[in-house]
Amino acid sequence: MRKYGWNSFKDLIFGNPAVVDQDPPVGDGAQNAERENWTSKREYLLSAIGYAVGLGNVWRFPYLAYKNGGGAFLIPYFVMLVVAGIPLFFLESAFGQFCSQGPINVWRAVPILQGVGVAMVLITTIVSIYYNVIIAYSLYYMFASFQSPLPWTGCLSWAGGNCSTTPKVSCNISGVLVVNWTQENTTCPSSSMQSPSEQYWDHVALQRSSGLDETGPVVWHLALCLLLSSIIVAAALIRGIKSSGKVVYFTATFPYVLIVILLIRGVTLEGARDGIEFYIGSQSNLTKLTEAQVWKDAATQTFYSLSIGWGGVTTLASYNNFHNNMFKDAFLITLTNAGTSVFAGFAIFSILGHMAHVYEIPVGEVVKEGFGLAFIAYPDALSKLPISPLWSVLFFFMLLTVGLDSQFGGIEVITTCLIDAFPEVFKSKRALLTIATCSILYLLGLPCVTQAGIYWVTLIDQFVASWVLLIVALLEVIGISYIYGANRFVKDIEMMIGQKSFGFWLWWRMCWFFITPCLILVILIWSVITFQSPIYGTVKYPMWGLVLGWCMIIFVVMWIFGIAVYKLFRAKGTPWQRVKALCRPSEEWHPYLDVHRGERYSEERCRHKEKPVRKRETNVNVITSSWL
Repeated sequence: MRKYGWNSFKDLIFGNPAVVDQDPPVGDGAQNAERENWTSKREYLLSAIGYAVGLGNVWRFPYLAYKNGGGAFLIPYFVMLVVAGIPLFFLESAFGQFCSQGPINVWRAVPILQGVGVAMVLITTIVSIYYNVIIAYSLYYMFASFQSPLPWTGCLSWAGGNCSTTPKVSCNISGVLVVNWTQENTTCPSSSMQSPSEQYWDHVALQRSSGLDETGPVVWHLALCLLLSSIIVAAALIRGIKSSGKVVYFTATFPYVLIVILLIRGVTLEGARDGIEFYIGSQSNLTKLTEAQVWKDAATQTFYSLSIGWGGVTTLASYNNFHNNMFKDAFLITLTNAGTSVFAGFAIFSILGHMAHVYEIPVGEVVKEGFGLAFIAYPDALSKLPISPLWSVLFFFMLLTVGLDSQFGGIEVITTCLIDAFPEVFKSKRALLTIATCSILYLLGLPCVTQAGIYWVTLIDQFVASWVLLIVALLEVIGISYIYGANRFVKDIEMMIGQKSFGFWLWWRMCWFFITPCLILVILIWSVITFQSPIYGTVKYPMWGLVLGWCMIIFVVMWIFGIAVYKLFRAKGTPWQRVKALCRPSEEWHPYLDVHRGERYSEERCRHKEKPVRKRETNVNVITSSWL
C-alpha cells in the first residue's frame, strides 16, 4: 500500500509518462474536427480558471467571510473544498471530457437522470440573467469613475436630507449597531443617517424603490450598460471557443494584476491591520461554526465559485482532447480558485479595516449587506484616496473582467447544449445562435434594471444560486456513483489518463460513494430546517415574492422528475424492466471519436452485449434521443 501511495503521488506531481505519450498534439488526426477542441491546453485552463474565478471570489467570498465570522469561515470553506469541491470538479470534468458532450447529452450514461442536465442548463440560464445585471452595475460605476472628484465623494444635489459625510458614533437602534452619520450632534437619531456612497447607490445608480411591490420604470443608464455587457459577451463568443479562448488570455489574467495593486494600496492605509485581523486573526468569530447557515454558505460558495452543478465545468471539459489529464487540471483549477478567494479577501478586508478606522466602528459593522461590499464600502473607501478616480476605475474594471469570464462560460453552456442536441440546425449558425441567446437574456434582464431590480437580483441569488445547486449536485454524484457505477466510471477515466493503482482511487471512491453525497444531504436538510426569509437591507419581501422564489426552485427541480416520468411512460415492458433499461447507458454513450472507443465501447462489443438484453427483455425500448 505504501508503494501504491508513492506511485500515485508521483503521478500527481510529475505526471504519468504513458499518458503523456497518449496525449495527442493539437491538429493531429485524433483532433475532434467535427465538434472542435481547444486550440491549446492554456486556453482551456485560462477559460476554466476565468469561469471559476469570478464575482464569487472578489465579491461573494469576502462578503460571506465577513458575514460568517471572518477567518472562521475559512475552516468550513476548505473542508467543503476538499470533500466536495475537488471531487465534484474532477467528476464533472471527466464526465464531459469522456463523451465530448454538454451537460444534457452526458446523461446518456444514465438516461433516467437526463433531467439533471436540463436543470443545470436552467440554473445557468437564470443565473446568467442577473449575473449580466451585476456586470452592468460594474460598467456603470466604471464609467462614473471617470470624473474628479468621484460623484459619491460628498452629498450633492441628488442626496437626501439624511446624507452625511462625517460619522460620529455608533448607536444601538432596535438591537442593531448602526452608524450615526450626524455632523453636528452626537446623539442617536430616530433613523440612522447614510453615507454619500450608500445614497449614491440607492438614489442614483439603482434609483431604488421601496420594495418588490413598487416596480417603477426601467433605469435607462443601467439598461444601456446591460446592453453593452450583452454586446461584449456576444462578440467574445461569436466563434465559440475559438474566439473566447483568445479573449481569456486577458480577462483571466489581468484581474490578478489589479488585485495585487489594490492589495498593496490597501495594506498601506491606516487601520488595514484591524481588517486583516478580523479576516484571519484574533477577531474571527469561531462560534459561527455552530450555525447551519455558515456551513450551507460554505458549501454553496464552493459550488458557486467552482460552478459545480451549473454544467459549465462539463461543457468546457467537453472540448478537451480525449487523453487530456483532467485530474491534474482539476487540482490546478480548484486550488487556484481557492487561493484567489483568500488572496482577494486580503485586498477587501484591508479596505474594510481602513473604513472601520475612519468611521470609528468595529470592522464587522462596516457593511450591511452583500452588494454594499462592492458598491458602497469600496467606492466610499476609494473616494478618500489620492487619485481616487484611478483606483475606482481599476477596481470596477477588475469586477467587469472577472464577471465577463464567468458569463462567457454560462452562455457557452446554453449554446453548446443546443448545438449538441440539434447539430444539423445550429452548428453552421453558431454566431446567430450566440447573438440570439445574448439578446434573449438581455430582454429577460430588463426587469432587473427597473427601480425594483435589486430586489429581483437578490431574490434570484438567494434561491436559485444556493438551494438548487445542492439538490442538483447531490443527484449528480448519486447518479454517477450508484446508478452508472463508480467502478465503471473509474475505468472510463483510466481510458483517458491511463491505469492507476487501487490506492490512487481509494480516496475518490470514498468521496463519490459516501462522503460527498452524505455531506451535501446533511447541509441541505440542515439548511431547510433553519431557513430564514431573505431580506434586502431592512426591506422584507412580500409573501408573493417568497412564493415566487420557491416557484423558481420548483421550476428547475420539476424537470428532473418530469423527464424521468416521461421516459418511464415512453419505455416498454414491466415497470421494473423500464427502470432497469433507463438506468443503463444508452447506445449513444461512448467517446465521441471511434479511435478512442477501444474494446469497451467498440460497435461489435456493444452489439454483442445487446443481444442477451433483447432476449430477456424483448419489449424494452431505451430512449436515446439527444434530449428526451
